[in-house]
Amino acid sequence: MSAPAERRALTFRHAPPSRRSLHSYVRDRLDAEPDGRLPEGGYEPPDDAVPPRTPPPEGATLRYHEAFTAVQEAVGPLLAPPGTGHVAAARAIRRRLDRLPVTSRMMVSAVAELPLPDEPAARALGRHLVRTGHDLTSVRVGLALLARLGEPADVPYVRDLGLLRGLTRPAVLALERLDPRAAALLRLACRTQGPVTAELVAALGSGDARAAAAAVIAEPLGLTDAGPGRARLIAEAADLAGLLRRDRTDPRLLLQAGRLLVRMADPRADRSEILHHRDAAEVYEAVVRRSCGLPPTVERAAVLLSLALDLDSGPSHLLPWREGQREQLLDALGALLTSPGWAALPDRADAAAPPGARHRAAWLRDATGRLFAARPAPPRLRIEVVAADPVERRPVETRFLIDGRPLVPEAFGRGPGHAPEHLLDSGDLVATGEPREVRLAEAWCTEGCCGALHVTVVREGDEVVWRDWRRPDRLPGGAVPPPLPAYRFDAAAYDAELARAVREDGWSWPARETARLLAAGLRRDPELPARWGARLLRVGLDTRDPYTTALWFRSAPGSPAGAADGRDEPPPFVWRLPDDGTDPRERAAAALRRLAEQDPREYAERRGGGH
Repeated sequence: MSAPAERRALTFRHAPPSRRSLHSYVRDRLDAEPDGRLPEGGYEPPDDAVPPRTPPPEGATLRYHEAFTAVQEAVGPLLAPPGTGHVAAARAIRRRLDRLPVTSRMMVSAVAELPLPDEPAARALGRHLVRTGHDLTSVRVGLALLARLGEPADVPYVRDLGLLRGLTRPAVLALERLDPRAAALLRLACRTQGPVTAELVAALGSGDARAAAAAVIAEPLGLTDAGPGRARLIAEAADLAGLLRRDRTDPRLLLQAGRLLVRMADPRADRSEILHHRDAAEVYEAVVRRSCGLPPTVERAAVLLSLALDLDSGPSHLLPWREGQREQLLDALGALLTSPGWAALPDRADAAAPPGARHRAAWLRDATGRLFAARPAPPRLRIEVVAADPVERRPVETRFLIDGRPLVPEAFGRGPGHAPEHLLDSGDLVATGEPREVRLAEAWCTEGCCGALHVTVVREGDEVVWRDWRRPDRLPGGAVPPPLPAYRFDAAAYDAELARAVREDGWSWPARETARLLAAGLRRDPELPARWGARLLRVGLDTRDPYTTALWFRSAPGSPAGAADGRDEPPPFVWRLPDDGTDPRERAAAALRRLAEQDPREYAERRGGGH
């Protein structure tokens, strides 16, 4: 009984049911929190607030559109019931909706699209449900109405109710329009846990700008710490643009702001988070302009170069820039990163340093040189292979700009363009008179989950045509995308641009270049593994070490080590080739000779169990 957490649990979890509102319940819980901190993970609702759920009879499950319509038919007539008060309407809403076999997400989505002939009446009902409702069902309906009709006076109620598990999502949807910073803080408080997050949420929610800035600076942003979505939540909950306006001198805050921008632009998410951060353009302006007065460091150069690559051809290109603003920022970054002090940073890398340090130095040198090199006016189709800062471990992606606009983030937005090995080395983009469908990008979670971007490439006379696009029928966020036209390119210019993109391989590094050369050799002699009863699976980088080339294969069925019954696949083998400092051409040639002369099962590692 001495622990505060135990006292709160006994006070609230086992209290007798009451008809007090859920908002009053949350306020009581918050008042009992030490130091007024927000709870980690939110609160459990009282037992009497949760509607009883029984499985629907067999055959009674509603399809999506049936459920959607059923919710709207149940709620619609109650939004402005003649002669009926809000109390009666609230009871009717719970009674009707609790009988329907629909999820809370469906309920909120259906109410969000209801026709509202009398908006003041619907707003009044929504407020009544939110402020006095004592069950999750009616409060969800109230939050869905305030997401459309709410006003600043509703924010405290919505914010408090979002701390209840089961109400966080509809509360966040309402706050996204009313108070984006409160929405981000609520999501941080309820969807992540741990001491680091608790300290961050406490600092950001304190209203103390100094504490917020210190918390943002201290926040770890490693690969396992903050994905694109979390980075955006931190930036919005902290009011990052506001912090940069208040503190114009701390280089640590400036560097951390740059890191947050880089992480938000990471394509490994179900949408481009950088495009959903309202203050991204202002933060970019502050980071770029003020970095020009700071001394050069490798870390600072890596962040600024990453920002430049995204401004040039990534999703950040699509932010709502003022006329000429993006180009001016790129010019400022180019002048800075190619100046003598900054350009000399890669040359200071120790030749005996680990592969990761050498790779980062080479990336700084090559990517800076390629991005800011003088070049003629770009063709209508521009193809760029972009490798991110090696520390970020982002995929190397092929980017396409049509009429100066980045195609994949604008037309798809669910993942990066495919790797150059898939699109360039394979020859898939070579245009012939025979139409060929090419997959340009895939959702980060696989095509089977969230789709891909496909186009048909064909040569028609002296033109190359990209037509017959296939992609999901919704963009991230639910918007219906405009149809993609058939793009026509001058065939000679298309061939020249494709050849240039294939030829420019400075983005690669020794282990990856070895893998590309090894794959090219096996394409020339595809029967090489078969002479040993092996079937090639893949050539690439080792999944655990980007500085080791790996070749995966299986014993072919019917071979001595193959599957005996013809049903089960035998375990794969993997042959690893660590980067030993030799020229990639020599390493690839030596590997191909060994494959020709010796059974690879004698020196590769067998994965999995025996057969």
